[in-house]
Amino acid sequence: MLATAGTLEGLGAQEHWAFEMKWDGVRALVHLDDGAVRLVSRNGNDMSTAYPELTDLADAVVGRTPGPTVLDGEIVSFDADGRPSFARLQKRMHVGNAGAAARLAASEPVVLLLFDVLVLGGESLLAEPYTERRLRLEGLDLAGPAWQTPAAFVGSGDEALATSQQHRLEGVVAKRLSSNYQPGRRSADWIKIKNIRTQEVIVGGWTLGQGARGGKIGALLLGLPDGPRLRYVGKVGTGFTASMLQHLASDLAPLEAVDSPFVEVPRADARGAHWVTPTLVGEVTFTEWTRDGRLRHPSWRGLRPDKRPDQVAPES
Repeated sequence: MLATAGTLEGLGAQEHWAFEMKWDGVRALVHLDDGAVRLVSRNGNDMSTAYPELTDLADAVVGRTPGPTVLDGEIVSFDADGRPSFARLQKRMHVGNAGAAARLAASEPVVLLLFDVLVLGGESLLAEPYTERRLRLEGLDLAGPAWQTPAAFVGSGDEALATSQQHRLEGVVAKRLSSNYQPGRRSADWIKIKNIRTQEVIVGGWTLGQGARGGKIGALLLGLPDGPRLRYVGKVGTGFTASMLQHLASDLAPLEAVDSPFVEVPRADARGAHWVTPTLVGEVTFTEWTRDGRLRHPSWRGLRPDKRPDQVAPES
Protein backbone atom coordinates (compact mmCIF):
# COMPACT_ATOMS: atom_id res chain seq x y z
CA MET A 1 0.00 0.00 0.00
CA LEU A 2 1.38 3.40 -1.00
CA ALA A 3 0.71 6.95 0.17
CA THR A 4 -0.30 10.04 -1.78
CA ALA A 5 1.26 13.48 -1.20
CA GLY A 6 -0.70 16.02 0.82
CA THR A 7 -0.71 18.52 3.67
CA LEU A 8 -1.72 18.48 7.31
CA GLU A 9 -4.38 21.10 6.60
CA GLY A 10 -5.93 18.97 3.88
CA LEU A 11 -6.71 16.08 6.24
CA GLY A 12 -9.57 17.74 8.07
CA ALA A 13 -10.13 16.58 11.66
CA GLN A 14 -6.90 15.02 12.92
CA GLU A 15 -8.82 12.76 15.33
CA HIS A 16 -9.58 10.44 12.39
CA TRP A 17 -5.91 9.84 11.64
CA ALA A 18 -2.78 8.25 13.07
CA PHE A 19 0.57 9.85 12.28
CA GLU A 20 3.82 7.92 11.85
CA MET A 21 7.32 9.16 11.11
CA LYS A 22 8.38 9.00 7.46
CA TRP A 23 11.62 7.04 7.55
CA ASP A 24 14.33 7.55 4.96
CA GLY A 25 14.94 3.96 3.91
CA VAL A 26 13.81 1.06 1.75
CA ARG A 27 10.31 -0.35 2.01
CA ALA A 28 10.13 -4.07 2.74
CA LEU A 29 7.41 -6.68 3.07
CA VAL A 30 8.65 -9.24 5.59
CA HIS A 31 7.45 -12.82 5.06
CA LEU A 32 7.95 -15.04 8.12
CA ASP A 33 7.19 -18.73 7.91
CA ASP A 34 8.56 -21.80 9.69
CA GLY A 35 11.62 -20.00 11.07
CA ALA A 36 12.59 -18.35 7.77
CA VAL A 37 12.62 -14.67 6.81
CA ARG A 38 12.10 -13.37 3.28
CA LEU A 39 12.40 -9.64 2.57
CA VAL A 40 10.64 -8.42 -0.56
CA SER A 41 11.09 -4.94 -2.07
CA ARG A 42 8.38 -2.75 -3.54
CA ASN A 43 9.12 -4.06 -7.02
CA GLY A 44 9.01 -7.70 -5.92
CA ASN A 45 12.74 -8.39 -5.59
CA ASP A 46 14.04 -10.67 -2.84
CA MET A 47 16.37 -8.63 -0.60
CA SER A 48 16.96 -11.28 2.07
CA THR A 49 20.65 -11.88 1.32
CA ALA A 50 21.51 -8.19 1.69
CA TYR A 51 20.32 -7.90 5.31
CA PRO A 52 21.45 -10.96 7.33
CA GLU A 53 21.00 -9.16 10.67
CA LEU A 54 17.23 -9.41 10.17
CA THR A 55 17.07 -13.22 9.96
CA ASP A 56 16.55 -13.65 13.71
CA LEU A 57 13.26 -11.77 13.49
CA ALA A 58 11.57 -15.06 12.55
CA ASP A 59 12.37 -16.56 15.94
CA ALA A 60 10.99 -13.47 17.71
CA VAL A 61 7.67 -13.72 15.84
CA VAL A 62 7.32 -17.50 16.03
CA GLY A 63 7.60 -17.25 19.79
CA ARG A 64 4.52 -15.04 19.84
CA THR A 65 2.29 -16.53 17.12
CA PRO A 66 2.41 -19.75 15.06
CA GLY A 67 1.88 -19.87 11.31
CA PRO A 68 2.84 -17.59 8.40
CA THR A 69 3.08 -13.86 9.13
CA VAL A 70 3.62 -10.88 6.81
CA LEU A 71 4.79 -7.53 8.18
CA ASP A 72 5.27 -4.17 6.47
CA GLY A 73 8.13 -1.85 7.32
CA GLU A 74 11.13 0.22 6.31
CA ILE A 75 14.79 -0.80 6.37
CA VAL A 76 16.82 2.15 7.68
CA SER A 77 20.50 2.87 8.33
CA PHE A 78 21.24 5.40 11.09
CA ASP A 79 24.28 7.68 11.18
CA ALA A 80 26.43 8.49 14.22
CA ASP A 81 23.91 11.12 15.32
CA GLY A 82 21.02 8.66 15.20
CA ARG A 83 19.48 10.11 12.05
CA PRO A 84 18.37 7.98 9.08
CA SER A 85 21.06 8.13 6.40
CA PHE A 86 20.10 7.17 2.87
CA ALA A 87 23.76 7.52 1.84
CA ARG A 88 24.80 4.86 4.38
CA LEU A 89 21.97 2.61 3.26
CA GLN A 90 23.23 2.80 -0.34
CA LYS A 91 26.20 0.63 0.69
CA ARG A 92 23.78 -2.17 1.62
CA MET A 93 21.32 -1.97 -1.26
CA HIS A 94 23.51 -3.42 -4.03
CA VAL A 95 24.89 -6.42 -2.13
CA GLY A 96 24.03 -9.89 -3.37
CA ASN A 97 26.98 -11.79 -1.92
CA ALA A 98 26.28 -13.37 1.48
CA GLY A 99 29.84 -12.93 2.74
CA ALA A 100 30.00 -9.26 1.79
CA ALA A 101 26.54 -8.69 3.29
CA ALA A 102 27.66 -10.24 6.60
CA ARG A 103 30.72 -7.98 6.77
CA LEU A 104 28.63 -4.89 6.03
CA ALA A 105 26.05 -5.94 8.63
CA ALA A 106 28.80 -5.69 11.23
CA SER A 107 30.16 -2.32 10.08
CA GLU A 108 27.05 -0.63 8.61
CA PRO A 109 24.06 -2.21 10.40
CA VAL A 110 20.44 -1.53 9.54
CA VAL A 111 17.25 -1.47 11.57
CA LEU A 112 13.87 -2.71 10.36
CA LEU A 113 11.15 -0.28 11.49
CA LEU A 114 7.81 -2.10 11.48
CA PHE A 115 4.51 -0.26 11.02
CA ASP A 116 1.90 -2.76 9.80
CA VAL A 117 0.87 -6.43 9.82
CA LEU A 118 -0.91 -7.97 6.83
CA VAL A 119 -1.02 -11.62 7.87
CA LEU A 120 -0.69 -12.89 11.42
CA GLY A 121 -0.37 -16.60 12.18
CA GLY A 122 -1.98 -17.44 8.84
CA GLU A 123 -4.90 -15.04 9.38
CA SER A 124 -5.28 -12.27 6.79
CA LEU A 125 -5.76 -8.82 8.33
CA LEU A 126 -6.05 -6.92 5.03
CA ALA A 127 -9.74 -6.16 5.56
CA GLU A 128 -9.27 -5.02 9.16
CA PRO A 129 -9.08 -1.29 9.95
CA TYR A 130 -5.77 0.37 10.73
CA THR A 131 -6.65 0.50 14.45
CA GLU A 132 -7.02 -3.30 14.66
CA ARG A 133 -3.90 -4.02 12.61
CA ARG A 134 -1.90 -1.60 14.73
CA LEU A 135 -3.18 -3.24 17.93
CA ARG A 136 -2.17 -6.67 16.67
CA LEU A 137 1.26 -5.39 15.61
CA GLU A 138 1.94 -3.79 18.98
CA GLY A 139 0.80 -7.01 20.65
CA LEU A 140 3.79 -8.77 19.07
CA ASP A 141 6.09 -6.51 21.13
CA LEU A 142 8.76 -6.58 18.43
CA ALA A 143 11.75 -4.73 19.87
CA GLY A 144 15.09 -6.34 19.13
CA PRO A 145 18.69 -5.62 18.16
CA ALA A 146 17.78 -4.94 14.52
CA TRP A 147 14.02 -4.28 14.56
CA GLN A 148 11.66 -1.88 16.28
CA THR A 149 8.00 -0.84 16.23
CA PRO A 150 8.07 2.98 16.31
CA ALA A 151 5.26 4.82 18.05
CA ALA A 152 2.26 6.26 16.22
CA PHE A 153 0.70 9.61 17.13
CA VAL A 154 -3.08 9.08 17.12
CA GLY A 155 -5.00 12.29 16.43
CA SER A 156 -1.88 14.43 16.96
CA GLY A 157 -0.62 15.51 13.55
CA ASP A 158 0.83 18.81 14.73
CA GLU A 159 2.84 17.05 17.42
CA ALA A 160 4.01 14.36 15.01
CA LEU A 161 5.11 16.86 12.37
CA ALA A 162 6.92 18.97 14.97
CA THR A 163 8.70 15.83 16.21
CA SER A 164 9.79 14.94 12.69
CA GLN A 165 11.14 18.46 12.16
CA GLN A 166 12.93 18.42 15.51
CA HIS A 167 14.75 15.23 14.55
CA ARG A 168 15.27 16.43 10.96
CA LEU A 169 13.30 13.56 9.47
CA GLU A 170 11.71 13.54 6.03
CA GLY A 171 8.18 14.09 7.34
CA VAL A 172 5.20 12.03 8.50
CA VAL A 173 2.65 9.64 7.02
CA ALA A 174 -0.97 10.14 8.07
CA LYS A 175 -3.09 6.96 8.06
CA ARG A 176 -6.87 6.98 8.30
CA LEU A 177 -7.88 5.01 11.40
CA SER A 178 -10.77 3.27 9.64
CA SER A 179 -8.79 2.29 6.51
CA ASN A 180 -8.11 -1.29 5.47
CA TYR A 181 -4.86 -2.35 3.79
CA GLN A 182 -4.96 -1.98 0.00
CA PRO A 183 -2.05 -3.91 -1.55
CA GLY A 184 -0.43 -2.26 -4.55
CA ARG A 185 -2.62 0.86 -4.39
CA ARG A 186 -1.57 4.46 -3.90
CA SER A 187 -4.39 5.40 -1.58
CA ALA A 188 -5.81 8.65 -0.23
CA ASP A 189 -6.17 6.79 3.09
CA TRP A 190 -2.41 7.21 3.54
CA ILE A 191 -1.05 10.74 3.11
CA LYS A 192 2.66 11.60 3.15
CA ILE A 193 3.45 15.06 4.48
CA LYS A 194 7.06 16.04 3.80
CA ASN A 195 9.49 18.42 5.43
CA ILE A 196 12.00 17.72 2.65
CA ARG A 197 10.95 17.65 -1.00
CA THR A 198 12.17 14.55 -2.83
CA GLN A 199 11.46 13.16 -6.27
CA GLU A 200 12.11 9.77 -7.81
CA VAL A 201 13.61 10.18 -11.29
CA ILE A 202 14.73 8.05 -14.22
CA VAL A 203 18.28 8.44 -15.53
CA GLY A 204 18.30 9.00 -19.30
CA GLY A 205 21.84 10.18 -19.86
CA TRP A 206 24.96 11.76 -18.39
CA THR A 207 27.63 14.30 -19.19
CA LEU A 208 31.35 14.42 -18.40
CA GLY A 209 32.61 16.49 -15.52
CA GLN A 210 35.21 19.22 -15.46
CA GLY A 211 38.19 19.92 -13.21
CA ALA A 212 38.38 17.43 -10.33
CA ARG A 213 35.58 15.44 -11.95
CA GLY A 214 37.31 15.38 -15.35
CA GLY A 215 36.87 12.00 -17.04
CA LYS A 216 34.08 11.10 -14.62
CA ILE A 217 30.35 11.66 -14.53
CA GLY A 218 29.66 15.35 -14.12
CA ALA A 219 25.87 15.36 -14.20
CA LEU A 220 22.96 13.01 -14.76
CA LEU A 221 20.12 13.90 -17.14
CA LEU A 222 16.80 13.09 -15.50
CA GLY A 223 13.27 12.41 -16.64
CA LEU A 224 9.80 11.25 -15.72
CA PRO A 225 7.61 8.84 -17.72
CA ASP A 226 5.85 10.42 -20.70
CA GLY A 227 4.32 7.64 -22.78
CA PRO A 228 7.06 5.45 -24.25
CA ARG A 229 9.71 8.14 -23.64
CA LEU A 230 10.80 10.51 -20.88
CA ARG A 231 9.85 14.10 -20.09
CA TYR A 232 13.06 15.96 -19.29
CA VAL A 233 13.05 17.46 -15.78
CA GLY A 234 16.64 18.70 -15.55
CA LYS A 235 20.13 17.56 -14.66
CA VAL A 236 21.81 16.99 -11.31
CA GLY A 237 25.52 17.44 -10.65
CA THR A 238 25.70 17.67 -6.85
CA GLY A 239 25.25 15.27 -3.96
CA PHE A 240 27.55 12.55 -5.28
CA THR A 241 30.20 10.76 -3.25
CA ALA A 242 33.23 9.17 -4.93
CA SER A 243 31.72 5.75 -4.26
CA MET A 244 28.42 6.77 -5.84
CA LEU A 245 30.17 8.01 -8.98
CA GLN A 246 32.09 4.76 -9.26
CA HIS A 247 28.95 2.65 -8.94
CA LEU A 248 27.04 4.87 -11.38
CA ALA A 249 29.76 4.55 -14.00
CA SER A 250 29.60 0.76 -13.73
CA ASP A 251 25.80 0.71 -13.83
CA LEU A 252 25.49 3.10 -16.78
CA ALA A 253 28.21 1.62 -19.02
CA PRO A 254 26.18 -1.39 -20.24
CA LEU A 255 23.11 0.83 -20.77
CA GLU A 256 24.76 3.08 -23.40
CA ALA A 257 22.34 3.99 -26.19
CA VAL A 258 22.58 5.85 -29.50
CA ASP A 259 19.37 7.86 -29.25
CA SER A 260 18.02 10.12 -26.56
CA PRO A 261 15.18 8.59 -24.46
CA PHE A 262 13.73 12.07 -23.85
CA VAL A 263 10.92 13.73 -25.78
CA GLU A 264 13.01 16.90 -25.88
CA VAL A 265 16.14 18.21 -24.15
CA PRO A 266 17.43 21.80 -24.27
CA ARG A 267 20.37 22.02 -26.65
CA ALA A 268 22.72 23.27 -23.93
CA ASP A 269 21.96 20.29 -21.67
CA ALA A 270 22.16 17.79 -24.54
CA ARG A 271 25.61 18.99 -25.66
CA GLY A 272 28.11 16.15 -25.16
CA ALA A 273 25.51 13.89 -23.57
CA HIS A 274 25.91 10.13 -23.34
CA TRP A 275 22.46 8.58 -23.69
CA VAL A 276 21.42 5.44 -21.83
CA THR A 277 18.49 3.05 -21.84
CA PRO A 278 16.20 4.48 -19.14
CA THR A 279 16.06 1.65 -16.61
CA LEU A 280 17.84 3.13 -13.57
CA VAL A 281 15.70 4.90 -10.97
CA GLY A 282 17.21 7.38 -8.53
CA GLU A 283 16.10 10.01 -6.07
CA VAL A 284 16.90 13.70 -5.66
CA THR A 285 16.05 16.45 -3.20
CA PHE A 286 14.95 19.78 -4.70
CA THR A 287 13.48 23.13 -3.66
CA GLU A 288 10.57 23.50 -6.12
CA TRP A 289 9.29 22.88 -9.63
CA THR A 290 9.99 25.65 -12.12
CA ARG A 291 7.28 26.94 -14.46
CA ASP A 292 8.67 24.87 -17.31
CA GLY A 293 8.57 21.65 -15.28
CA ARG A 294 12.21 21.48 -14.20
CA LEU A 295 13.64 20.56 -10.79
CA ARG A 296 15.10 23.61 -9.09
CA HIS A 297 18.39 23.02 -7.21
CA PRO A 298 18.29 19.21 -7.34
CA SER A 299 20.80 17.21 -5.32
CA TRP A 300 21.43 13.50 -5.85
CA ARG A 301 20.50 11.13 -3.02
CA GLY A 302 21.18 7.78 -4.62
CA LEU A 303 19.85 4.97 -6.78
CA ARG A 304 16.57 3.24 -5.93
CA PRO A 305 17.01 -0.40 -7.01
CA ASP A 306 13.76 -1.11 -5.15
CA LYS A 307 11.79 0.93 -7.72
CA ARG A 308 10.91 0.28 -11.37
CA PRO A 309 10.71 3.09 -13.97
CA ASP A 310 6.97 2.50 -14.37
CA GLN A 311 6.50 3.18 -10.64
CA VAL A 312 7.95 6.70 -10.90
CA ALA A 313 5.49 9.61 -10.79
CA PRO A 314 5.84 13.36 -10.16
CA GLU A 315 5.43 14.51 -6.57
CA SER A 316 3.13 17.46 -6.01
